[in-house]
Amino acid sequence: MSRRILILAHTGRQKAMQSALQAIELLRASGLTPVMLPHDAAVMYEAIHNGVLQTHEAGVDAIDTKTSLHDVELGMVLGGDGSVLRAAEMVRESSLPLMAVNLGHVGFLAEAEQADLELAVSAVVNKNYLVEERMAIDVKVLVGKHLVAHTWALNEASVEKSNRERMLEVVIGVDNRPISSFGCDGVVMATPTGSTAYAFSGGGPIVWPEVQAMLMVPLSAHALFARPLVVAPESVISVDVLQRSNENGVLWCDGRRTVDLPFGARIEVTRSDSPVKLARLALTPFSERLVRKFDLPTEGWRGSISETDRAAIDARERARRDQDSWHQSLADSQGIRIVEPHHAAPRPDMVPPRTTPIPIVTKADEDEIIEVSKPPAEDE
Repeated sequence: MSRRILILAHTGRQKAMQSALQAIELLRASGLTPVMLPHDAAVMYEAIHNGVLQTHEAGVDAIDTKTSLHDVELGMVLGGDGSVLRAAEMVRESSLPLMAVNLGHVGFLAEAEQADLELAVSAVVNKNYLVEERMAIDVKVLVGKHLVAHTWALNEASVEKSNRERMLEVVIGVDNRPISSFGCDGVVMATPTGSTAYAFSGGGPIVWPEVQAMLMVPLSAHALFARPLVVAPESVISVDVLQRSNENGVLWCDGRRTVDLPFGARIEVTRSDSPVKLARLALTPFSERLVRKFDLPTEGWRGSISETDRAAIDARERARRDQDSWHQSLADSQGIRIVEPHHAAPRPDMVPPRTTPIPIVTKADEDEIIEVSKPPAEDE
């Protein structure tokens, strides 16, 4: 039986659909069978039929994610991080790994850029990829003792106010112990994968994906203590919606699944037993990915570098030494010296300036001053 690869694309963007069509043609040329979800396949067929996409290939097979994913080897996601979150939701009930090709802006979850699409397809054909597991969170909404909603998230679960005119009053807690109560715009509860998403925008820390932890980041909290928290993965973090401002809340999970939160609702978040599997082309350090995605400046770094970079640095150093003589000054330096403070002794011919003594005013002097200052009495 031919190996089947699920293609998941952003069907609302022509660029993504064109890339999906290119991936389909490359996979077929290599003897693999590309398949799509029914809705995506219908949009692809319509775009080809209307001339929006140009191809000599026939349409792509459609599958049902509830019954046909057991014999699919891999899912290729063409789009941004939002497309990856959508794909993770579509294949949640299976153990299908996802490989993302970034067509969006930042694309932290993407493994390759659009220019590397052929390289990514080649890696899929040759099975030249590794699969890593990303921690997900389990999200429950309780009102009293009743469970009213149960969902999950790969990036974050955010409790937010439903109206912009008022703050949302909440109590945050960890392991069934209250931490603080305050008014705010919301609270983000995130995974390490989500630490570069909504939680990052809210001022939370960046957590390496290998770290097993959960984050709690208040949004615009009106409080003296509203710092981001990082807790153990075995902990239970919670947000209780209070009635102080008569403001209802709303829960968003990965920006896709939403639940209205009435007064008294409690949101509990724990680590999920089902992680999300991502296919990696290379074990690129997360620090390198962070620098590349955010375009961070790294000038002055003196750590381990390649021989090519070292040769370039040496050449720049030689050119600088030819222009000045700072190296000679450095050679003549005595190194670090301890300099004791020097205090000059007072000069023997120093004459202190003349001063006028300040008179001391007694109580009797004050009474006399008062008597003198009184106006004379008028004759009756």
